[in-house]
Amino acid sequence: MAPIDAPPTADTRTRILDVAERLVQTRGFNGFSYADVAAELGIAKPSLHYHFATKADLGEALIRRYAARFAAALVSIADRPDDARNKLDAYVALYTDVLRDQRMCLCGMLAAEYPTLPAPMRAAVTAFFDDNETWLEQVLDAGRAQGALRLTGPSDEAARIIVGGLEGAMLVARSHGDPVRFETAAGRLLADVTGAASLA
Repeated sequence: MAPIDAPPTADTRTRILDVAERLVQTRGFNGFSYADVAAELGIAKPSLHYHFATKADLGEALIRRYAARFAAALVSIADRPDDARNKLDAYVALYTDVLRDQRMCLCGMLAAEYPTLPAPMRAAVTAFFDDNETWLEQVLDAGRAQGALRLTGPSDEAARIIVGGLEGAMLVARSHGDPVRFETAAGRLLADVTGAASLA
């Protein structure tokens, strides 16, 4: 007999998102089903469909929530009275924290599955990376203006190199089960791009 669920609530929606986010970050979007989420939460699949009619709807909601949290973290970093080098270190720490939790960047995982995702999810993933690159470009420009950074090229190119390099370093570090490997690669990446050898 199927389990009898309590009436759907906002808390149930949050729990669904929490479980689905972890599954995407550890397995990928195509690596889990509604049945997996329902089994972990001890609810019936109709409860999931009540909140997210399709898996694509769930995926869009996941990206929106993740991107909003990430954007809030970037605002917090930008508001600090730190110089550009410390802000870049804080940016890298966002990735390090995720990796140390034995997860991957949500949008990085989704990017690996990009051709198989519904169009709205693809657009949201691209927007996430675009927003990160825009934020980095602003930090890099400010650092160059302050004399704290010596960029080896245009700031928009440097921003793309940083985002791509960090995402790739996460994947390789994950395959080795070694977050320190990521931290070493990230430090060298920032130093090479910004001309700031003191970055770690």
